[in-house]
Amino acid sequence: MRGPVVGSHYFDERPPVASRPRKIRARLRGREWTFVTDRGVFGRDAVDAGTRLLIETMRLAPTDHVLDVGCGYGPVGLVAAVSASAGRVVLVDVNARAVHLAEQNAALNNVSNVEVLLGDGGTVVAGRTFDVAVTNPPIRAGRATLLRLVREVGDVLRPGGRLVFVVRTAQGAKTLAREVAAIFGTVTELAHKSGYRVYEAVKGDATAPAPTQRDV
Repeated sequence: MRGPVVGSHYFDERPPVASRPRKIRARLRGREWTFVTDRGVFGRDAVDAGTRLLIETMRLAPTDHVLDVGCGYGPVGLVAAVSASAGRVVLVDVNARAVHLAEQNAALNNVSNVEVLLGDGGTVVAGRTFDVAVTNPPIRAGRATLLRLVREVGDVLRPGGRLVFVVRTAQGAKTLAREVAAIFGTVTELAHKSGYRVYEAVKGDATAPAPTQRDV
């Protein structure tokens, strides 16, 4: 989960603003959650609408191994860990403050089948294999960074593995979906609400044609 702060971005390793942690509460997929948040981390005051839509839409099997890229303080990855109760979820973020918060929130909410790592995209888990990757990507990082992250995620997904991502429609959701399809081979829109779209890309033939406008 990403976004801008004054003079910087939430995807900087060391946020330039002083720490001022606080607790928020949210009901996600039928469960009450308490999260410690902080300045310099996206969604400090509340779980945003895009993240909520991703959480409510993502489809996970109990045994899935899941990668949460850009985990922020952890809502997507921790909810995923409850759904994949017999699997495991790895939460990754380049923001050291976010990683610390995600670790705190895993303990606070009694979620044990998780691992939280500091790192940039899929490189930190290179050599490992996942069934599903989920992300609210860093749109403001620019297209080159976004597509690099998508390719890195593709490298660690098993054949047939899925990338589930949310993008604001006004920030180029359909364009990004077509670009992801060119890398993965197929993209399907799963949900569209409150100005956000959730897509699922299935790892397959990278030479497959991009989806039509109707598909995305």
